[in-house]
Amino acid sequence: MDKIEHIGIAVKDLAVSNALFEKLLGVPSYKTEEVASEGVRTSFFKSGPNKIELLEAINDESPIANFLDKKGEGVHHIAFAVGDLEKEIERLKQEGFKILPGFPKNGADNKIVAFLHPKETNSVLVELCQEASS
Repeated sequence: MDKIEHIGIAVKDLAVSNALFEKLLGVPSYKTEEVASEGVRTSFFKSGPNKIELLEAINDESPIANFLDKKGEGVHHIAFAVGDLEKEIERLKQEGFKILPGFPKNGADNKIVAFLHPKETNSVLVELCQEASS
């Protein structure tokens, strides 16, 4: 894994949270997008070399809606950048990690993503991100 790509935070109201993080970080969101396949609307912030992704559910079936119902707002996942997603998935499978079903797939911010099962990562949802081809 190359670096931490971003930290994902589940929020109830993206507009309210965008205003909060603009004040907190002193910069506006650089990108907002909807990922219909995951039932989320996202907003990204950069602070120095770091990125924060805010995630709002757009339907009740969204994994974010489920997370918010169970745990409330807060850190949802940590994402790591990888150069070769397929190779990293195979390496992690050989190490005994399970990839969540249905991945890899296209994600937000021009990334191809996969998630590791949190039961095997100290209850932390780990996302792997590879830059998608333009």
